[in-house]
Amino acid sequence: MPKRSKSSERWLQRQRKDYFVRKAQDGGQVSRAHYKLAQIDERFHILSARKRVLELGAAPGGWTQYLESKLTRGFLIAVDPLPITRGSRCRVIEGYAGEDEVNAQIHELVADQQLDLVLSDMAPNISGVRAVDQARAMDLADIALQACEDWLGKGGDLAIKAFQGEGLDNWVAELRKRFERVNMMKPKASRPESREVFVVARGFITAADGNNGDQAKPPSAE
Repeated sequence: MPKRSKSSERWLQRQRKDYFVRKAQDGGQVSRAHYKLAQIDERFHILSARKRVLELGAAPGGWTQYLESKLTRGFLIAVDPLPITRGSRCRVIEGYAGEDEVNAQIHELVADQQLDLVLSDMAPNISGVRAVDQARAMDLADIALQACEDWLGKGGDLAIKAFQGEGLDNWVAELRKRFERVNMMKPKASRPESREVFVVARGFITAADGNNGDQAKPPSAE
């Protein structure tokens, strides 16, 4: 067996000591991300039984598991190219959010309804070059916002993982033009040293072009 690198060994040691990793393992949760969404929901009350939800970057299923426990009368669409641990109430689309084929499948599943909530736990593949990684993270934020403009109903909500750095303040400023209220939080389940933060936007007002995404909807939604 090849010898582990020092960085891999440090990561394993951190995992063993991490409270929320151990809590997830002991509680049968898919990952520590379960508790991040639970803490966001506890503060902002973004979930209820009948919500129609789109989850971007769903693998391995930490958020999905929590969502299925809440959405007993709504529906959940989860998007990711990697396998997602999920139950029977979740419709999975395999692929990258923002791709034409993925968007077409979302259109088909949403049909003549609009979403109540768009969630994104997407994160870029880390290159180690901070400027490059931050730019990729902001691209993912734009994909989540476009999903709101395409499918989110008036008054709907967005919760997204973002990363502190270049471009985030300007992106949040743009978000304030589209939602009634925008907040940022760092859940206790996030690692203290991580640059990740979560942006929660409530009360979707309109898309940038004023059409609330009508042109992007399938014919049945006109």
